[in-house]
Amino acid sequence: MPASSLRSNSTSSVVEQFRAEFENPTKASRRASHAARTRAVSGRRRFVDPTTCERDYSTAELEFMQAMQEYKQSSGRKFPTWSEVLEVLQGIGYRKLA
Repeated sequence: MPASSLRSNSTSSVVEQFRAEFENPTKASRRASHAARTRAVSGRRRFVDPTTCERDYSTAELEFMQAMQEYKQSSGRKFPTWSEVLEVLQGIGYRKLA
């Protein structure tokens, strides 16, 4: 069978699968669509990342963000644990009083 014939058959089967799913969605697809509509209506999800919004950070905030960024780069961990965050805070001099 020629390669072009195989390609058109596989493409047409993908198109048929998509068409069948569109015309008769599965339960999971219906649930995902419902969840997306619910999120859009509720307004719960915020699309503004507070770490990237334009605002003036205090010196302490900038120092902490820089220390966390350096830790993530040196450790190779994108998401440090709370224990690691505490280590970073202690590393830049923060101590619990009383």
